[in-house]
Amino acid sequence: MLGPIFLREVLTVPRSSGHFILRAAYLGGLLVIALTTWLATLGLPRPATLGETARLGPLIFVLLSYVQLALFLFFPALGCAGSVAKEKDRRTFVLLLMTDLQNTEIVLGKLFGSLLPIVVLQLAGIPLLILLMLLGGIGLDQIFQASAIMAATALAAGSLGGLIALWRDRTFQSLALTTLFIVFYLLVVRGLALIPGIDYRVVEWLEPFHALGSTHRPDFQSKGIASAYGYALVMTSFAVFLNIMGLYKLRVWNPSGEPIIQREKPQEAVDREKGLMVTEDEVRVNIHAAPGVVRSVTGNPILWREVFTRAYGRRPLLVKLAYFIVLALICYPSLAPLFSYDVKDRPIYLAAIGLLPVAVLSMLLVTAQATTAITSERDTGALDLLLVTDLSAKEFIFGKLLGIAFNTKEYLLPPIALAAIYGLYGCLATPPEGSPELAGPMNVTAMLSVIGVLLVLLAFAAILGIHVALRTPNSQIAILHALSTVFFLTVGTLICIALILINRQFEYQWGSFVFFLIAGIGGLWYVLNGERPSSALSWAAWLCPLAVLYAVMNVLVAKPGSVESADPLVPFIVVAGSFGFAIAAMLVPLVSEFDVAMGRTSGGAD
Repeated sequence: MLGPIFLREVLTVPRSSGHFILRAAYLGGLLVIALTTWLATLGLPRPATLGETARLGPLIFVLLSYVQLALFLFFPALGCAGSVAKEKDRRTFVLLLMTDLQNTEIVLGKLFGSLLPIVVLQLAGIPLLILLMLLGGIGLDQIFQASAIMAATALAAGSLGGLIALWRDRTFQSLALTTLFIVFYLLVVRGLALIPGIDYRVVEWLEPFHALGSTHRPDFQSKGIASAYGYALVMTSFAVFLNIMGLYKLRVWNPSGEPIIQREKPQEAVDREKGLMVTEDEVRVNIHAAPGVVRSVTGNPILWREVFTRAYGRRPLLVKLAYFIVLALICYPSLAPLFSYDVKDRPIYLAAIGLLPVAVLSMLLVTAQATTAITSERDTGALDLLLVTDLSAKEFIFGKLLGIAFNTKEYLLPPIALAAIYGLYGCLATPPEGSPELAGPMNVTAMLSVIGVLLVLLAFAAILGIHVALRTPNSQIAILHALSTVFFLTVGTLICIALILINRQFEYQWGSFVFFLIAGIGGLWYVLNGERPSSALSWAAWLCPLAVLYAVMNVLVAKPGSVESADPLVPFIVVAGSFGFAIAAMLVPLVSEFDVAMGRTSGGAD
């Protein structure tokens, strides 16, 4: 039923060394989170009692299950979407349609072949959750329910990514719409809980994190089927529906491509109809001429193509419309407290409620756009043609960067505008009682610092996508590496913040955070350097995680919004300087030693 496409993944995935490295890193990360939680709650001064371990076990179970669910929500969807989109970019998906493969073998083979690494990771994590039962406070049924939720989430997310990739004709549209649809679904389902009269079990049956939360309350089980199994049933039905739609629309949506243009009459035929004389030399010149009206290319041809052509597929407004819908759902509840609370009653971290999700979402979309701007050229065979033209490296790189900025301007402006709104509203509001007189200027400094950091991080995301795509021959791996880097730099930082806030005693957690730093530095070093390391990129891999950790510590210790708030300029200088150096380390070789940076030459060593 799954056919040779799935069989190929079964045979080839275990041959890669990265498969075993990923599994070891995944289990190692979960183990470090568990050890950090233990150190943050119990510490090392004395042995723990049975009651303390019984309280520690559920806490570790909650953290590990939430981290796993976040990974199994996004990466299966992006992996399935990227797998199908890569075939379309290489023009091999049409060849699959021309074979005697059935629709089920193509659709389901791609789906389960892409989910195979995810299934291996989930199966590897189940024994770790079972070991937590030795601490007490956890039942085997809770582990089964959590595993069912994760499996159903991965299946539904992968089915959604595969369906969107079958529908759209470009990689960026597939990745962007998949991410936006998932975020939109989470926001809408969470909003159902705010409607009066809605049963809370309805939300648990539809929203993954609420369903997982029900497994953390074994004493609260309503009559009938458990919420975890109800959610798994709903998501499985949803996945079946998506795959049936994919099977039905497979040969309707594909092949898509541009409409067929009828070739115009040769110029000599038109001239002969007019009674004009045509020489044989003119016939030879015009015989291979392209049909249609010749368009004038002005300035940088790379930038012209990015701006004035359909370089990223048809209907690009669909992605932007979905983004603005998600943006409205995020901004409305995050900006409402500005007008409904007094200044002294506002939460300290109010700006983070809206700014963080919007900034992370924008960075992911910019990274996806930058990466696919190169991988699409490579998969279609156009990249090698561009590299043998008389285009200079500066024209190619800066043309791509400016084109990415133009096509992603709708994603670049909202986080900056949101930071300005929070900053300006704080300047105009009446300072709380006991605030220093310099609260207004301090808020201006904070606003400018946040905007500056956002600009640097968005520029880093764009250049990172180009850098990784040019250095990684496999398009799907390049996309996953770039998006994973941004994902772990942002979500990984939030996990560190949560671990710090558990007990605010960093002296008991420094060992685990050292491991986190080593893992982050090693992962970033691998992504930036690849097979062609350089000293500048190695320094950048060291500096960026350290800068992020320093900024997090500074924010948590400085108590923003209070009279003890520290100067925000120092974290801005540290973060902007570190990521600015990383930008220079990636960008300078691309515009000065382009062939060496791409590994196309040995740089004169031979």
